[in-house]
Amino acid sequence: MKQALDGKRLLVIDDDPAFNMALSSYLRLLGATVLSAGDGARAWECIEQGFQPELIFCDLNMPVMTGAEFIARSQSDLPAIPVIVISATQKMSDIDEVLRLGAKDVLLKPLSRLEEVKKLCLSHLYPSFFSPGVLENNDLSGIWAQLQHNVDDVLRLLKQLNPPPSQVLANYQIRYAQLSDTCRAGLVFDVAEFSDNEVAFYCLDISQNTGNGPLMAMLIRVIFNDLLKRYIHNHHRKLPSMTAILNKLNRLLQDAGIPGQLPLLLGYYHTRRKSVLLSSAGISAELRSDNHVIRINRGIPLGTLSSVYSSQISEFSRHLQCRIWNSSSQIKLSLTPGPHQG
Repeated sequence: MKQALDGKRLLVIDDDPAFNMALSSYLRLLGATVLSAGDGARAWECIEQGFQPELIFCDLNMPVMTGAEFIARSQSDLPAIPVIVISATQKMSDIDEVLRLGAKDVLLKPLSRLEEVKKLCLSHLYPSFFSPGVLENNDLSGIWAQLQHNVDDVLRLLKQLNPPPSQVLANYQIRYAQLSDTCRAGLVFDVAEFSDNEVAFYCLDISQNTGNGPLMAMLIRVIFNDLLKRYIHNHHRKLPSMTAILNKLNRLLQDAGIPGQLPLLLGYYHTRRKSVLLSSAGISAELRSDNHVIRINRGIPLGTLSSVYSSQISEFSRHLQCRIWNSSSQIKLSLTPGPHQG
């Protein structure tokens, strides 16, 4: 199976040999061709000798040519190549400076999750799929057209974007298990952290939409963060309306003329308040909250009617387990307090 970064050329610049080797090795495992350098001057020698990077990772405090000096030159000579800073700096002034110089992102050492490096690579190497603010015009037709013209990339990326089976988000341990092959069964899952206290997840069933199913799955991944951030950040003093989110998505799909039904389940958990929201539009699920089990009604899939009539449950729970299934597959999800939760 092709890896996420197959055929991509990356440059890693860091004067710490151990970190440079670790990051370069990880990127190579993802399929990239990686060239590494110990300072900015050596990196420019590699570029002048013919290496053409598509993405650059750069430290700040290095001998001969610092990260800031390298970024300033790269913006003059290679303005189209994104530079991501990876640094242990504690100074906000350093971060402000490199962002003003043209760095696209900043990651602070030590890196707690290499998965973030992978996501960052994909977002800059495939900007048409991952650009922020994709919903600014409330129009999905442009995104849909991009996906239709890049079907091969969609099929490759979709598998690579599965979240890790275990991770810590918002100080909670998130674990999930897919009990059959994703591509065959058609259940697609994703989870994201929206603040220090908030986690949101979704599951969609593309088993009945064999033609456009993978494109629909990528579309939801592309807009998931933007869509939920609107509702979560705009309702920070109360719980977000999952029904409103589903109706908004339903209208966006219909306005863009995207065909077919889309069974979708949304979940939200506030790790400090212990508030759980689960809303289903066409997917079977049950919630095990402390000592009792609640089964949610399936509701009607998106794309069926002009308005979504979803089923929603709201609970309070310190430990959370959720089972989601269709006719041939199921996902088991658990959220438990992490080491910093009381």
